[in-house]
Amino acid sequence: MTPEALNSFFSICIGFALAGALVSGYQALAQRPAGFGLLQDGVAPKTFAAVPFLVFAAPFIIMRNTLRGVRVESRRVEFVMMATVIAAFWSMMSGTFFLMTLRAAGLLV
Repeated sequence: MTPEALNSFFSICIGFALAGALVSGYQALAQRPAGFGLLQDGVAPKTFAAVPFLVFAAPFIIMRNTLRGVRVESRRVEFVMMATVIAAFWSMMSGTFFLMTLRAAGLLV
């Protein structure tokens, strides 16, 4: 495995872990699951605060909704595969950003 592939895999793992931690923390505090419905409150400060949260929590929410849709709606395999690729790519981007932020702060070498 090349160092670039290993770095991408590590970024995907960090991105999914960060997304899962954010969604679990939100659910523990708000007593309801996080979702994209947080953006439907119109123009309000909490809607603007939800945007950065959803940027990093989206991979977990996408996969949770996809797996729930497989069980409830019997979604096709193609849809599940597409959602998984989108969530993994999104996770890689957010994980890369998180790792770059840690490196810039001097917390990661």
